[in-house]
Amino acid sequence: MDELQQLYQEIILDHNRHPRNFGALEHCSHHAEGFNPLCGDRLELFVNVDENGLIENLRFTGKGCAISTASASLMTQHVMGRPVHEVEGLIAEFHAVVTGQLAPGDAPTLGKLKIFSGVSEFPTRVKCATLCWHTLRSALAKGVEPATTE
Repeated sequence: MDELQQLYQEIILDHNRHPRNFGALEHCSHHAEGFNPLCGDRLELFVNVDENGLIENLRFTGKGCAISTASASLMTQHVMGRPVHEVEGLIAEFHAVVTGQLAPGDAPTLGKLKIFSGVSEFPTRVKCATLCWHTLRSALAKGVEPATTE
């Protein structure tokens, strides 16, 4: 394993062991639940969008594998403070990277999230990495049905 892969693995493990923005928000403007039936990952997302359309707070709870938890942790950090209208583009870019359709170097807006490009080698893990993104999409659409990776 080269140094870069080892660094990526360490970041994923760190965000799994110490997830950022973990915990519920008492009051939120948007909320959704997500479920990955393939491996049993469950996620609940709480989002506060301000009057200007900026994501001012984003937190999550749930249980999942290391990839799922780390992806949710890094996603919350990445979208916090961004306008809602940018989210769909981020979701599409992330999905393209984790499915191998887009090289990480061609994904300028993803930042650290590029570390998940390695899951493209393991198609069953793509659903783990994208669960939080599906759930975010559902929350912002004020979905009443749980988001799913199916």
